[in-house]
Amino acid sequence: MNSEFVATFFGEALMIIVSMVCVLIIPSLLVGLVVSIFQAATQINEQTLSFLPRLLMTFAMLGFAGPWLLRTLSDLFSRLFLNIPHLIG
Repeated sequence: MNSEFVATFFGEALMIIVSMVCVLIIPSLLVGLVVSIFQAATQINEQTLSFLPRLLMTFAMLGFAGPWLLRTLSDLFSRLFLNIPHLIG
C-alpha cells in the first residue's frame, strides 16, 4: 500500500504541477506569438518589444488564476500531511 500510494500521489502531483505551469505559460506564449507576428508584419526588429507584454500577461494570469493555484497546492499538501501517519505505520 505504501509504494502504491506514493506512486499515485507522485503522479497526481506531477499532473497538478504541469497544469499549473500551463495556466501561467501558455497565455504568455500566445501573447509572444502575436507580438512576433506584429513585428514581422511591421518589420520592427526590436528584441525587447515582446518582453513587456509577456511579463504583463504572466502577472495578469497570476492575478486571475492565483486563488486556484493556491487552493490546489494547499489541497495537495493537506492530503499529503493527513496521509503521513498511514505511510509510516
